Amino acid sequence: MAVYSLTGFSLVSLLSFGYLSWDWMKPGLSGKKGPAMEGDGAVTREKPHIIFILADDQGFHDIGYHNSDIFTPTMDRLAAEGVKLENYYIQPICTPSRSQLITGRYQIHTGLQHSIIRPRQPNCLPLDQVTLPQKLQEAGYSTHMIGKWHLGFYKKECLPTRRGFDTFFGTLTGSTDYYTYDNCDGPGVCGFDLHDGENVAWEYSGKYSTSLYAQKVSKVLASHSPKEPLFIYVAFQAVHTPLQSPKEYIYQYRSFGNVARRKYAAMVTCMDEAIKNITLALKKYGYYNNSVLIFSTDNGGQPFSGGSNWPLRGRKGTYWEGGIRGIGFVHSPLIKKKRRVSKSLVHITDWYPTLVSLARGNVTETPPLDGYDLWSTISEGKKSPRTEILHNIDPLYNHAKYGSWEEGHRLWNTAIQAAIRVGDWKLLTGDPGYSDWIPPQTLPNFPGSWWNLERQRAGHRRSVWLFNITGDPYERDEVSGKHPGVVKRLLARLAYYDETSIPVRYPAEDPRANPELNGGAWGPWASEDDEDPRGKGTVKSKSKSRKKSCKICKLKSFFKKLNTRIMSNRI
Repeated sequence: MAVYSLTGFSLVSLLSFGYLSWDWMKPGLSGKKGPAMEGDGAVTREKPHIIFILADDQGFHDIGYHNSDIFTPTMDRLAAEGVKLENYYIQPICTPSRSQLITGRYQIHTGLQHSIIRPRQPNCLPLDQVTLPQKLQEAGYSTHMIGKWHLGFYKKECLPTRRGFDTFFGTLTGSTDYYTYDNCDGPGVCGFDLHDGENVAWEYSGKYSTSLYAQKVSKVLASHSPKEPLFIYVAFQAVHTPLQSPKEYIYQYRSFGNVARRKYAAMVTCMDEAIKNITLALKKYGYYNNSVLIFSTDNGGQPFSGGSNWPLRGRKGTYWEGGIRGIGFVHSPLIKKKRRVSKSLVHITDWYPTLVSLARGNVTETPPLDGYDLWSTISEGKKSPRTEILHNIDPLYNHAKYGSWEEGHRLWNTAIQAAIRVGDWKLLTGDPGYSDWIPPQTLPNFPGSWWNLERQRAGHRRSVWLFNITGDPYERDEVSGKHPGVVKRLLARLAYYDETSIPVRYPAEDPRANPELNGGAWGPWASEDDEDPRGKGTVKSKSKSRKKSCKICKLKSFFKKLNTRIMSNRI
């Protein structure tokens, strides 16, 4: 059964403390959107082709122009010739970033504010949400997705081809082997995960996903007419674990003492070459001059797996800057002011209204989107209409031991994990995650004892943090004690957002999702009229003829039986 939870607050408390006088309904904070894109030849020019590239788990430090030791010549060139977004925010984990990109709404407004959608959960992006590709279809675009979905698939209605994409080639779950496309969600629950449309793509097993996805993009471009508007969403699996790369990319990093960093760097460089091939295909088939290419990461890097967010604090899965400040840039011949760095505040929800406006589509939505149309900010350098970001409110995350309503001035329960950015200020409550600063991993024995000491040092007794994030982007100077008025204002802002949130969607796992019951592959298991998330009732499990056996499943089963026999002999 789905878990439904909402945090609360008292409007009377706000009035009694006088914090409603801080005008949260002033422009930039009220949810009003920026003006629709005008100019840039949009009235006379053909609708631009849009290519959105999303990298998985790439750390903030891990691109050449951030002084990285990783070789990324293509991305460096594209960013240098376009606009680098150096005040760009994403979410700390996979599903939240993808859901906000495709809906233009914060997690609290889709019910996906807790964790990720797991393979066996009867859950997906809410079907009542109008997605970005659906809006672009309405505007006359051909829409295609290649790569990682990770927005749920328990029913066919949840699949990319039912959510606005004309075609889909990629994976449905959060992580697979880069060659075999096998994915295990716990011991013995393993299956194949690569799909072409709504069919399992067994025949591509053995082909490295990063290169395969780039080839598929080229195929879409070759088969389409550049005279008709095109949207391609390329969600690379790279550089998420498992750390796998073709050998030819590893050799140049042979001097790296840390094996994880060596493999990770090779994967980043391989992805860079894939982006080069996509760019060449745009030029070869006549799309480039009327195209907009956007690159974004989905969350911060994971130091355990070779990633680095240096010099930012924190990592993937945290609300420190290292978890939520991303790499982002826009490359396009249509940009008026090229070759510059933008410090304007940008959030991943902004792509929805920005791209729909760019496509001359209808951005009007009820309730209003959380994103802003920022094309004039990106193309012309105009002031961004965005002045604040709700990073998230997660009422189900482990509550902080030292948090309370008293600590939150009766405005907010600071035991709850939440984070918000308003102007120069960033406030965190609850448990934001491991608060560490980790330089690029060069030592063979990383993380070692240093990591344990750092974790212990981060275990302080507090549940509220305040930073002037503009002046202190590395979050080294906590100033909540110096600015109690700012703390109260931001706590009140959290309370306001919480009143607009909807119940959390986080159902229990469904045993019917096991790939062994569905032909050996991950895919939809519930019928279209199945309304019971617990998997109980009259709906029966699907039974498909197995097209191909799951190698990992057989191995897991074999070792399980072997272990049982060994234990029996011991007894």
